[in-house]
Amino acid sequence: MTTTKIFTFLSLLVCCIFQAQTLHLYGGSNQDQYLGCLNCDTFDKNSIWNPYSDYGNMLGSKSIWNGNGNYGSSYSTYSPWSSYASYPPAIVDQDGHFFGYLTLNSYKSERSELELAQILCKYHDTIKKDISGWYDKLFR
Repeated sequence: MTTTKIFTFLSLLVCCIFQAQTLHLYGGSNQDQYLGCLNCDTFDKNSIWNPYSDYGNMLGSKSIWNGNGNYGSSYSTYSPWSSYASYPPAIVDQDGHFFGYLTLNSYKSERSELELAQILCKYHDTIKKDISGWYDKLFR
């Protein structure tokens, strides 16, 4: 096997492993409030991309897309969209491994380095206007 084929195989393997890894958001001062699945399908009842779920609905009390809620307001200490949030949502996989905080607060230690987290932070205002369209751009 050539080096190129080995690298391609390993790249595909890593990609598949990451895709199989389900990431969840937990908010609140103790990160004990479930806020939905970060990379689940739009039809998943826990998905932040499902406009009919508690976590993807723009009016949901547990939704990061609710601009008037604790977890979606640009002024809330619990919101990823507040530049001053003290308790932004934590990103955790199904096994409890921590992947940092989803936050615009550049001073928050352990801010997530995941590409998805960076995209959400950069484009959150635009994403709110077309959640399903952005899901398609990011995952399909």
